[in-house]
Amino acid sequence: MANINNISNKKISILDNLKDVVTNETTLYILKRLLQGLFTLFLASILCFFIIQLAPGDFLAELKLNPANKPEYIEQLAKEFGLNDEPQYPLDTNSLWEILVFWEKWIIWVGQAYFKWLFQVLTDLNFGESFVYRRSVKSLIGERIPNTLLLSIASIIVTWAIAIPLGIVSAVKQNTLVDRILRVGSYLGQGFPSFITALTLLFIAQVTSPLFPVGGKTSINHDELSWLGKQLDIIWHMILPTIALSITSFAGLQRLTRGQLLDVLRSDYIQTARAKGLPENKVIYVHALRNAVNPLITLLGFEFASLLGGAFIAEFFFNWPGLGRLILQAVQRQDLYLVMGSLIMGAVMLIVGNLLADILLKFVDPRIKLENLK
Repeated sequence: MANINNISNKKISILDNLKDVVTNETTLYILKRLLQGLFTLFLASILCFFIIQLAPGDFLAELKLNPANKPEYIEQLAKEFGLNDEPQYPLDTNSLWEILVFWEKWIIWVGQAYFKWLFQVLTDLNFGESFVYRRSVKSLIGERIPNTLLLSIASIIVTWAIAIPLGIVSAVKQNTLVDRILRVGSYLGQGFPSFITALTLLFIAQVTSPLFPVGGKTSINHDELSWLGKQLDIIWHMILPTIALSITSFAGLQRLTRGQLLDVLRSDYIQTARAKGLPENKVIYVHALRNAVNPLITLLGFEFASLLGGAFIAEFFFNWPGLGRLILQAVQRQDLYLVMGSLIMGAVMLIVGNLLADILLKFVDPRIKLENLK
């Protein structure tokens, strides 16, 4: 009888814990944001699909220019990819009625193609087949996204590890020689376009060769290395593209850290803490920095997603096999479903990045209510 009561009490305890988790503020907030994120993805996918279809020409336009490609082959590809059903714009008429009829047919055609694509995404997580690679978009993105995430996360770690301490030093030593040097450095970092930074780093790599590799993710003999050697080889190839991604972000974050910390240091409660005789290090690193870091954490979500855009240039110049380079090639070749899959992945990164930033903000400052975050 006692054993039955113990089992019953354990079940009640488990149910109570489960209820607390489900009704927890953080859990409810995450579910709410995920539902909002799904709706955002739906609207973004509609907009992206229609905009891509509005672009002049299609994947077959370049193939048609090659005399080696026979019309029968082009027709076979058009039928295979569903490109032969697209309504043709009436170039030989000025009739408003015929133009309106064309746009009606075009919208219906694009709408049918979109919902067909959406149905297979929802039912089978099938984003379609790449026209260029003749492979599923899901497998292509699955191969590339880890490389982009690796580069992006490394860039965030490097940026924050350098920018936050320098921003603190710049704020604490305001208007000194150190502060002026750091501010000039941040202005130069923000003023340099990303492609100029990448070209400069490539030039440095050539001058200092073979100190830094100039492209790719691995060396030729990568498969022959030990496990530790393979990891070090990848890190070695990551150095230059990570620096290229970090410079602009580092400069902006350093200035923002300096500005936020200076605002907090001028606050009345900081002056009160100093008047009470608290050590300066405790005033800065415990009281001031804790409040100054909140806007920086909010920025983290946007920075995580924006690195996908910045990765275009770094991956292109350093031949890094990431998602940004894949998107660029897909846009150039008008590879419809690959572009769609990549854009959706970028939107997912933005949503997840913002959600993680909000949760981290709540963790750093428990006084913040998640329900008040917009």
